[in-house]
Amino acid sequence: MLDTAIPEHLRCTRIRPAKEPPDFRPPYPSYSVRFPENVSELVMAVIGAQYKTASDADGVAQSTLSTFLTSPSNPPSFFEWASVTDNKDFYNVSALSYWPSKATYEAWAEQSGFREWWQTLKPEDCQHGWFLEVFFPTMDRFETLFNTNEVPEGSAHMREGMSGAVQEHAYWGSMRDRLPACQIDDLAGTKATADDFRGSQRSGIGGRINIPGKENLTVVRSGQDWLGTSPEERKLYLETMHPVLAKGMKFLRDHGDEVGCYSCRFMDIIDPATTKADRDRTFGLAYFDDLASLEYWCKEHPTHLAIFGGFHQYARKLQNHVTLRVFHEVMVLEPEQQLFEYVACHPGTGMLVTDR
Repeated sequence: MLDTAIPEHLRCTRIRPAKEPPDFRPPYPSYSVRFPENVSELVMAVIGAQYKTASDADGVAQSTLSTFLTSPSNPPSFFEWASVTDNKDFYNVSALSYWPSKATYEAWAEQSGFREWWQTLKPEDCQHGWFLEVFFPTMDRFETLFNTNEVPEGSAHMREGMSGAVQEHAYWGSMRDRLPACQIDDLAGTKATADDFRGSQRSGIGGRINIPGKENLTVVRSGQDWLGTSPEERKLYLETMHPVLAKGMKFLRDHGDEVGCYSCRFMDIIDPATTKADRDRTFGLAYFDDLASLEYWCKEHPTHLAIFGGFHQYARKLQNHVTLRVFHEVMVLEPEQQLFEYVACHPGTGMLVTDR
């Protein structure tokens, strides 16, 4: 008997029909995170620095942020470092950080000194850019999927446990079926227009800019870990799956306006001491105007069809004995559950593309 992705305390009478096909059986197991029942929300923060080149990154920004993130006052439950060179050739390094509630995040920001430091940053004095992107999803607007129930990633470091193998995966629409809020709500957002992607009319590097939240903005973090694969599987992944995945992420980064994607970063997990991307772990972090746009890209666009089809072929070649670890986190956010602030960043950074 397969488990269901939605935990029992978040289930309700469904008034929005499920997308699951009749008599569907998943071809391979996947699992969802189980959080304590008293956890009603969580926080994911992307706190980073932006440099014109990787060689400009002298480690000072990381050291500064690490001091705050390791504060004894309500530190994140988990954080790790990642980097990406964006399509403007700027090097970005950031800490992906998780807290079990907005209250603990706010207490950390206040008591660690982070908020005071952040608010006193002066763009004209900055040698590089800084960005702060924080998400506060309630648990009914958050879902996870892992192909293993053994090694945690991201928010799963705050788990109480893992589900059994779930029914709702490996079919189009399964993401929506895993979101508790979608039992009663379509979670429609405001569709992006061409004007939303024209970006700031400001020239050069910006000042301090706040971007307001958007109705039902959809955030997806989708990760890959091939560190523990056999030499044969590693070769198969790097030669067949990884290039296809990178191509899909590049499409969303450079042409996201075609599918309602404001921003996509395909990031490498890095060694915090050396900043080298030698951990054999990556993830895509993308912001869509709503869940339906993410679903459209997944189901209809050639770049994602190649990823989806490629993974199924990959699994078949390995007779479903896959040791590549993949996971994702999806959140659909109300405007007040989003915070975007950029200091001395270029206008193509994150949600700055929507600045006017």
